[in-house]
Amino acid sequence: MKNKKQHERNVSLAQETKEILNSHGIRLNRRLGQNYLIDDFKRKKILSFADLNAQDTVLEIGPGIGTLTIPLARKAGKVVTIEQDPRIADILAERLDAEGLHNVELINEDALKVDFPYFNKIVANLPYQISSPLTFKFLEYDFERGILMYQKEFARRMNAPVGSKHYSRLSVMLHFQAQVELLDHVSPQSFIPPPKVDSAVVKLTPQHDVKVDDFFSSVCRALFQHRRKKARKALKESFHEIAPRSKEEIKEILQGVDDDLGEERVFKLTPTQIMTLSNSLKEILK
Repeated sequence: MKNKKQHERNVSLAQETKEILNSHGIRLNRRLGQNYLIDDFKRKKILSFADLNAQDTVLEIGPGIGTLTIPLARKAGKVVTIEQDPRIADILAERLDAEGLHNVELINEDALKVDFPYFNKIVANLPYQISSPLTFKFLEYDFERGILMYQKEFARRMNAPVGSKHYSRLSVMLHFQAQVELLDHVSPQSFIPPPKVDSAVVKLTPQHDVKVDDFFSSVCRALFQHRRKKARKALKESFHEIAPRSKEEIKEILQGVDDDLGEERVFKLTPTQIMTLSNSLKEILK
């Protein structure tokens, strides 16, 4: 065991990762978001961004073979990891045992279907195909900060300015729920297999100043399906996202929308204006 640990200290993170995967006959599936970080410099930066101490309980989604989990467990009081692939979960459990780390709770489940135990920080290289639902699920919980790896284009949309090409439903929804800060960029060569996109590390800090409900979400969805059209026209074409109504009813409802909002193009409406529009529609539909 001592020789094995000494060997792991002497090899690069990339070589170590490949050796572990090869020894267990694991071929990573890019379609499932199995892109493992092999850049130790980026790993150390992520850990430093998290600013961990022994009082922290860290949530990690998609821990893989423990690239982040093992150093997280050495710094935090407890780590809760959720890994869906049972083969990968077994490898992680084996590695944690070999390292003598017993402060990790390993949950072999789908992160979108399981309730999260208590945590105060999140550190994760997220599966990119479920980044959006995972992010909104995180924000249902009370935590201090998240240090999260996203696809770069997704990260840009998270806090895009009004009127920009990246301004989207995601930008509007997160405006009221979290502070978003882009901390670092990560190239495809920092992973195996290398993804076809660039990545970004984001700091997510929850805020709950304004209540965001399902109705507001549906209004945003309806609007941004036609982001370059005027708001009234966009709502008319996608009102089914909000409520089932006949064409005549929709026309009558939208006549009650303030012209300053209804005649503005969707991508030029601020989050506050969209909230005002949503509240107006909710009142009309009562």
